[in-house]
Amino acid sequence: MQPTEIQMSQSKRQSLVQLSSQPEAETSFLQPQSHPQPSSLQSQQQHHQLQFEPVSQQAPQGLPPSQSALRPHTHLHPPQPAERAKSVWTNHRRLLLLLLGSSFCASMLGMVYYSQHQQKALTDSRAIKQGGTSTSSYPETQHPSTTQVTPCLSLACERASARLLVDPFSQPCAYFLFTCGSDRPSPTAKGRQRGKGVHQHHQRDVRRERERRTGRKKGEDTSREKRLDRRTALLQYLREILEEESSSGSAVLKARGFYSSCMDSRSIETAGAEPFFSLIQKLGGWSVSGQWNQSDVNSTLSLLMRDYFTFPFFNLYVGRDPSDPDLYVGRDPSDPDLYVGRDPSDPDRGSEKKYIQIDQPDLLIPVQWNSKSARNYAQNVRLFLASCQRYLALLGAPSSTLQHVGTFMALSSELAVAAAPLSHRLLKGQLYQRKTIKDLQAHAPAIDWLGCLQTVFHPHPIREEDPVLLHNLPYIEQMSRIVSKWLNKHELRNSGPLHTYMVLNLLHTFIPALDSRFIQTEYNLSVALGNTEEAVPRWRSCVLETEKGFDTILTHLLSERTAHTEAEEMIHSIFYAIKSKLSVLKWSDEKSRLLVMNKVHSLTPRLWTKPQIPSEAELDQLFSEVTISEQSYFANYIQLLSLQQKRRIKLFSQGEEVDILSVSPLILGNELIFPMGMFVPPFFHPTHPKAMNYGVLGSLIAKDILHLLLPDIDSQSETVQAVGQCVWDHYLTVTEGPGRVGAFSVSAAQLREIWVQYSALQVALQAYYERLNKDPDDTSLSGLSHTHLFLTSFSQINCDSDPYREFMPFEPSFLITVFCAKSGLCPTTLECNRTQQHLQEC
Repeated sequence: MQPTEIQMSQSKRQSLVQLSSQPEAETSFLQPQSHPQPSSLQSQQQHHQLQFEPVSQQAPQGLPPSQSALRPHTHLHPPQPAERAKSVWTNHRRLLLLLLGSSFCASMLGMVYYSQHQQKALTDSRAIKQGGTSTSSYPETQHPSTTQVTPCLSLACERASARLLVDPFSQPCAYFLFTCGSDRPSPTAKGRQRGKGVHQHHQRDVRRERERRTGRKKGEDTSREKRLDRRTALLQYLREILEEESSSGSAVLKARGFYSSCMDSRSIETAGAEPFFSLIQKLGGWSVSGQWNQSDVNSTLSLLMRDYFTFPFFNLYVGRDPSDPDLYVGRDPSDPDLYVGRDPSDPDRGSEKKYIQIDQPDLLIPVQWNSKSARNYAQNVRLFLASCQRYLALLGAPSSTLQHVGTFMALSSELAVAAAPLSHRLLKGQLYQRKTIKDLQAHAPAIDWLGCLQTVFHPHPIREEDPVLLHNLPYIEQMSRIVSKWLNKHELRNSGPLHTYMVLNLLHTFIPALDSRFIQTEYNLSVALGNTEEAVPRWRSCVLETEKGFDTILTHLLSERTAHTEAEEMIHSIFYAIKSKLSVLKWSDEKSRLLVMNKVHSLTPRLWTKPQIPSEAELDQLFSEVTISEQSYFANYIQLLSLQQKRRIKLFSQGEEVDILSVSPLILGNELIFPMGMFVPPFFHPTHPKAMNYGVLGSLIAKDILHLLLPDIDSQSETVQAVGQCVWDHYLTVTEGPGRVGAFSVSAAQLREIWVQYSALQVALQAYYERLNKDPDDTSLSGLSHTHLFLTSFSQINCDSDPYREFMPFEPSFLITVFCAKSGLCPTTLECNRTQQHLQEC
C-alpha cells in the first residue's frame, strides 16, 4: 500500500497513531481533500507527510493482515508556523459555527415557548375583560399546590401574613357566603338571618378554624382582628407617624408634641375646668359667675370667630361660586391650539375666584326637621336642657343659674325656628345668593358685618363693595331681628343672655380639650338623642384634632412615606383595564358608546400631590410662631383653633385642595385624582406581593372608578342589569336551590351594585395579570399561588365597611364563587351546587 498524504495539525498526531490500525473504510476521512491548495502551501506540506512502511510484526488479533502492516514512524517533523495558524483557524471556525447553530436553535425554541405563553395570557385577559372565563388558565393556576413562588419576607409581609387567618378555599362554599359573619337579614329570606339553614356545618368548620388561629371564641373581643375600613386605616397610619421618635425639624416636632399632649389624659384630668375659667375671664367674664364687664356683642363675636373658631349666630366659609365658569379647563382634544375657557395668556388663567360664604350655624339645640311627633321632640329638648345644667354644674355655677339656662334655651329655640334644612333651601333656591357687604348690612343691621369680616379674615382685604354668598338669607334677616330684640330687653340687660349664649357655644368648641366629665356628658346626650355610634377612641380624636391645624405637616410626612411610583403604576393599570372592560360592553347604540368612552378617555388619572409640598425647612419657618406646651393641652388647643382660621384664610389664594383624610378618588375638571391616603397599609404596601395589592386596593380602586362612571354607563348599556341578574341567579341557586331562582327579586339599585363589585373583581384581576406579564417575579405569602393570594385578599378586604354596602344583597366575597364556577383561573373549581354548572357565565 502506498504511503498516504494527509494534512494534519500537531494536536491530531496521537489520534492518527491510534486510527492507523483501523480498516480502510474507517480511516477514509483522513484522506486529503480535493480542494486546490495554494502552490506555496503545497510545497511546504510535502515536507510533513507521514510515511507508512511495512512492519514484520504479527498483526494484532482481529485486524486484517493488510492493515496490520501500516505503522507510522515514531519520528514526526514539527509543523511550520503557517500550517499551525491555518489549522487553529479551521478549528475555531468549526467551533464558532457549532455555537451559532446551537444559539439559533435555542432562540427558536424560546420564541415558540414565549409566543404560546403570551397567547395564553392574552386569552385569559380577554376572557376576564369580556366578563367570562377562559378555557386556558394562567400557567401558575393550573397546579397551585406545586407552583413554586418566592416568599415575601419583609416586615410588612409578616404582618400581612398574620392577617390571613383562614384559607377561604379550604371551605369555599361556606366561606364565600358567610365570611363576614353578617347578621343582616337576607333579602331572600324574609327575616331569616343570612346563612341559617345553609351549609351550617361548613360555617362551624370555618368558625372553629378562626377560633383556633386567633385563640378567641365567638362573642369574645376581636377588635384587634377586626379589619379596618379605609379611613380608619389611614388614621392609624398617621397615628404611627405621629408616635415615631425619629429626629425631625421643629415643625414636625410641634405636630407630634400637640398629638402627645392630646394623648396625655392624666394632665387633662388634673387641669379639670380651670383652663376654661381663665379663658372666660379673658373674654370679660360672664354673668353666670357674677363677674361680667358687659362687653360689646359684636366685638366679642368677632373675637370668638377669629381666635377660637366659634360661630354662634352664623357660619363662615371660603369657596367658589359654582355658577362661575371655569377660568381655564385646557386644550380642546380636537384642536391643540384651541383652549376651552379663558385664553392661556390671561394673567388670571388657572386662578379661581373665592368668596366669603355665610350660612346658618350648627345649632346646639336639637332641631326637628322631619315629621317626628311633638312628644319625641319635647323629650329631646328636655334631654338637652339637662345636659346644659350638667355643664354649668361642672363649671361650678351656683344652683341659682336656672334663669341663665332658661334664656339660653329660649334664644336657641328662636334661632332654630328661623333655620331651615338643606333640602328646603335647595327647593327655594336660597343657596349661593350674592349680596355685597353693604347690601347685607341693610338686610341684617344688628351685626357689624364689615367690622366682623375684616377682623376674622385679616390680613385679607375686605371692602363694603365686595360680594358675599348667602345660603339662607331669610335666616340671616330673622337672626338679626332676634339679636336686636334680646339686646333691647332691659330687664335682662345685666344677665347678658347673648353673651351667655356665646360662652356656652365656646364651651362646646372646647369640650375636646376638657376632662372626661365634659366629654362623657356630650356623649350621653348624643346616645339619648338616638346616636348608635360607639365612643371615639382617644387616639382617633387626637389624630383628627392634629390634622385640623397641622395638615400641611401631615401631608409632608405622608408624601415622604408614599410609594409614588408603585401607586401611579397601579392607578394606570386599573384605569387601563377599566377602559378595556367598558369597550366590550353592550351599548344601546354607537352614539351611546362614544359618549361614555369619550368621557372616560378625556380623564387623566394621577396620584394627588401638592404642586409644591413645603420642605422641612419651609415648614419650620411656616410654624415658627407656634409654641407647644408639654403640660397644657388646653393651651395647645387654643393655638390649634387659630391655625384652623389661618388655614381658612389661605383658601383665598390657594387652588382646589384634596383633603388629606380623603380615601376615595374624585374628578376635578379632566383629572381623576387619587388621594395619597388610599395607599397605606394594610391595603397597600410597596413590599407586599402585587397579588395582594391588586386583590385588595386594586379592586377597591376599580370599584371607586366604576361608581363615578356608573350614572353614564347604566343609562347607556344593558350589560349592567343583565350581569347583575346573572350573578343574583347564581346566588339563589347556591343558597335556595334551583327551583327558587326567580322567586325573589332585587331592586335596580342592587343589581347595579352587584355589577359594579363583580366588574371590579374582574378588572383588578385583569390588571394584575397584565402587570404579571411584564414583571413575572412576584412574591407571595403562605406559599399560595399568585391567583390564590389575589382571590384570598379580595375576599377578606371586602368584609370591611363600604359606603355602598347597604345595596349589596349578599357578601361581596360570594362573587369569587360566581367567577370561579367555570373558570380555570382559580385554585379550586367552585360549584357549590350541582345545578350551578348549568348556569350561564356572567
